[in-house]
Formats: sequence, structure tokens, C-alpha cells
Amino acid sequence: MNLEVRHLRLVVAIAELGSMTKAGDHLNLTQSALSHQLRDIEERLGSPLFRRLNKKMDLTPAGERLLESARRVLAELQRAEDDLQHVGSERQGVLRLSAECYTCYLWLPKRLKLFVGKYPRLDVHFTTEPTKRSIQALLDGNLDVAIMCTRQPNRRLRYEPLFKDEMVVVMHPSHRLARSPFIRPEDFVDEHVLLNAPSAEDSTIMQQVLLPAGVTPHRVTYVQLTDGVVELVKSGLGIGVLARWSVLPEIESGAIHAAPLTRKGFMRPWHAVMTRSSSAPSYFMEFVRLLAEHPLTADGR
Repeated sequence: MNLEVRHLRLVVAIAELGSMTKAGDHLNLTQSALSHQLRDIEERLGSPLFRRLNKKMDLTPAGERLLESARRVLAELQRAEDDLQHVGSERQGVLRLSAECYTCYLWLPKRLKLFVGKYPRLDVHFTTEPTKRSIQALLDGNLDVAIMCTRQPNRRLRYEPLFKDEMVVVMHPSHRLARSPFIRPEDFVDEHVLLNAPSAEDSTIMQQVLLPAGVTPHRVTYVQLTDGVVELVKSGLGIGVLARWSVLPEIESGAIHAAPLTRKGFMRPWHAVMTRSSSAPSYFMEFVRLLAEHPLTADGR
């Protein structure tokens, strides 16, 4: 088929609102994106759908025919969505969930247990994904909720605040920086830095602290497991940056030393991210509310 649902929605919006500007606002599309999509539809069909008279968009005969079909198809899709929402209200369905950081495995299962206890017939699919893949998966409709500590501006996304956790610099107690009251970005220059992320692009510390300060560490190793960072730090092979709660027992036992990152410290805000969809099942927001009502505590509980 040459036509997609987004094409049908676009034609209906332009026909009912009468202008490209109003249709773009309604569909959350820029003027250029809207024009591009309209040209794409017309090229696929081989026929113009609108006549541009002054600032008003009038339908051609081909446009009238397509509008008639578009309204029927979209109405049927809406009925299907309503039926699926009814299924959701009966606590059946699927929640596709992603978390940006592997440390989420340490605190999220307890919250999931509470949620599944309330929705026993709900199937939860959980993965960990880097930031960009989660964002794209949400926009593509392949993911329902992403738990993230980074934000990427997008009008199609909705960010619900959950909690904040403190990132600290961890090191062997005999390390030269252990005597410092806090660690500055420039202190990383001569260090082997161990970061709990798959790459620099996905590292909050690289993107929000070191690179903005113009700092490139002597060496960076990306270790996606918190325990791996801790063991390397204990061996004196480098310094790491981790959430304080995730290594609190090691800090309290004296196995590693922790210092604030920058004079003011560095707090990482966590959000539940979803698309702005009015047809989303109610249990999506119920899950987000549960996370907000049971925030991560300072000791990781």
C-alpha cells in the first residue's frame, strides 16, 4: 500500500482546519515537515490533493475521495484503540519498559513486583538500552516507558520526574585525590577513568561534566557493570564515577573512598519518558505513579 495512517491524519487535518499552519500545529509538525509529507502523498498517488487558493487549502476531486476514505479508516482505528484501552482497564496487556542504566536492575525489580501484584495479568518486557535507542524506540512505538536520566527535547515526548541520585567519584583510599574535599573536572586529566556506560555518547559524566569543561582524561574505559568498576577501583587501576547509593556498602566499609563531583556535587535527575499519546492504556501512567510514590532512597532501597 502507498498510504500510511499518518498520511490519512494529515489529509484530514488540512481539510478540516483549512490551512497548513493550523494542521501543522495540530499534528505537532513543522511547516517544512508537513509540506514534505503532503508532497510525498501526492507523489505516491500521482495526483494533487489540494489547491492552494490565497492562504486556504481546497480539496481537489482526488482529495475529496481520499478524505472520505481517510475518515472511515481513522474512525475504525479509533474504535480499535478504544477496545484496546478497555482491555487495559481490565488489567490485561503488555508494558514494554526500558532503563538507561544497568544500576536500575538494583532498585527497579522491587517496584515492578508491586506493579505486577496490582496487575497480575499484565506482561512486562524489560530491557536496558542506551539513550538514543530508547528515544527512537519510543518514537517508533516499539517501547512504552523509558526510565532515563538524560533529556532530549522533543515535542512528542513526555517526561515525568521520579527522583534524583548523587554521582560521586570513587577511588582507592590511598589515591592522591582521596585527600581532596571534592573533585574538579580538571582533576580527571591525568587519570584512568572508569565510566559505567557503553560509550562516551551515552555517558552522563562525559556529556554533562567533562566535555563541557574541555577535559579529556588520559584514558577512559567503559565498564557497564557497577561491580566491575568497583573491583577495578579497589585494585587501584583507575577512578570511577558512580551513584553513591549503588556503592554505599563499599564506601562505609572503607574499601573505596568517595568524593563529591564538583564543589556543588552532581545530582542526576531521573524521569519516566513516554510519548504524548491520548490512546495509551491507563496502566502506563499507573506504573509511573507507582515509581514516583516509591522513589529511590539514599541507601538504594
